[in-house]
Amino acid sequence: MVNAARKAGSSLARDFGEVQNLQVSVKGPGDYVSQADHRAEDIVFNELSKARPGYGFLMEERGAVAGSDDQHRWIVDPLDGTTNFLHGIPNFAVSIGLERQGVLVAGVIYAPAIDELYTAERGGGAFLNDRRMRVAARRAISDCVIGTGIPHLGRGHHGQALLDLKNVMGEAAGIRRFGAASLDLAWLAAGRIDGFWEDNLSPWDIAAGVLMIREAGGFVSDRNGGQDMFENGTIVAGNELVHKGLLGLLAKKAASR
Repeated sequence: MVNAARKAGSSLARDFGEVQNLQVSVKGPGDYVSQADHRAEDIVFNELSKARPGYGFLMEERGAVAGSDDQHRWIVDPLDGTTNFLHGIPNFAVSIGLERQGVLVAGVIYAPAIDELYTAERGGGAFLNDRRMRVAARRAISDCVIGTGIPHLGRGHHGQALLDLKNVMGEAAGIRRFGAASLDLAWLAAGRIDGFWEDNLSPWDIAAGVLMIREAGGFVSDRNGGQDMFENGTIVAGNELVHKGLLGLLAKKAASR
């Protein structure tokens, strides 16, 4: 997994150097970024297929690919943070999760622009460049910096998102929106942010990060407090107290559409 992520990351880093020199327009860089995304996904697919020929895949571009081994599945986002990439913002990552019988057992997130490698194995802890990670220990939301995602044109429930922001921003020390959910979760595991929530996510956005947070001592659920993150696309995370506090804030009266 590490080898696949690093190889894909090297390809993205080369393409990132080129995309910064392109005129920012929908047709030019948009097409180029799509090509970069596909190149990275091809690398991950080929590397993992060679290492474990029978495993299935769930990938952002290819979708579901069945394998002869129905007990294992790779969950892959070859370029998380595409909009950042397109605009020359060096906050993007390759994310690879591994499921065994429906349980997340390993995760790798690699940020090539800053050469940070995050890894986790079920029961084995979570690491940033070989240094053990632990979630931050802050207890009160009022002391915390909370990460989130903000829906944009044509996506998400804007009214609900504004209500969520209003409820959290009135209680937290700060709110951040970085633009790559996999890295947000990795940073939470590393203690850089204290909590995180977002809606409208796909399994490949969060699979590796969910395991990392758990292995770093954190708590992860959907916004209902359950474990249906992949099904309903919502996630709330933090240490035990921050996670509980965020769930309470997010459960306040829903906005009308």
